[in-house]
Parts: sequence; structure tokens; C-alpha cells
Amino acid sequence: MKRSTPLKRTGFKSQPGILRTATLPDLQKLKKRTLKSTRPKTSKIRQSARDKECTLRFPGVCNGRTDTTVLCHSNRLADGKGMGLKAPDTRAAYGCSACHDVLDGRAPRPAGMTYESMNELFDAGVRETQAQVARAGLLEVIHD
Repeated sequence: MKRSTPLKRTGFKSQPGILRTATLPDLQKLKKRTLKSTRPKTSKIRQSARDKECTLRFPGVCNGRTDTTVLCHSNRLADGKGMGLKAPDTRAAYGCSACHDVLDGRAPRPAGMTYESMNELFDAGVRETQAQVARAGLLEVIHD
């Protein structure tokens, strides 16, 4: 069967302003608003990781390259990590790219390394990193 006339619209009343395309001034207004807040600038502590030695030193993983060192933040909820949240810089350690990949789960832990032993090495790295950062004057020393 073939219809001789097209279907008619029924029950639809066009309202002014609803079915129109955005004009240039409207698009400019949309560009001014941002959906998310701007990201914070890189902190001095994060910048201080450049060319530092890895403090994580995961056995069988660490590449020892100082040109790949970054500030590796904790992935534990107890340290302030959450969905869409990064742990504070006070719960981070200097780590080479290989150790950082293992810590964040992008690379597998080597055979024989448990999750608990990885966290112990991370905590030791955090203590060493915070001592270096405090000596550099970027962080006040907090005694527990």
C-alpha cells in the first residue's frame, strides 16, 4: 500500500522561540559559561618532582629514570581519594613512570609483590618525599 498524501501533523502547536536554531549572540553566551570550574594550576610540590629520584622503588619495576619522575598521589579513600577527587599533595610520593603505572594499576604488580607490600613501599616513599619537600621549604613539617 502506498499513501497518496503525506501524514498530517496533529496535536502539535508551534510555539514561538522553541523550535529555532541558536543565533550567534546565543552561542557567544553559551561559550562564556563553563560547565566545570577551572582546574587548579600545577602546585609547586608537583613541579618539584621534576628530575628527582623515585622514592617508591618497587623491586623489579623501578626504571631509575629521573626524567620520568612525577608526583604519584595515593589511591586510597582514607587518604582523600574519591570519585573525581585526587588525594592531597601531602599524600603523594615521587615516582618514576614504571612505578607510577604499577601504583595506579595500569601495569601489573610483579610476581611476589602483594597489595599490602606495595602500600608499605608507597607509605615509605611518601615519608621520604615529604621530608625532601619540607627541606626545600615547600611544605610545613607536621608532626603527628
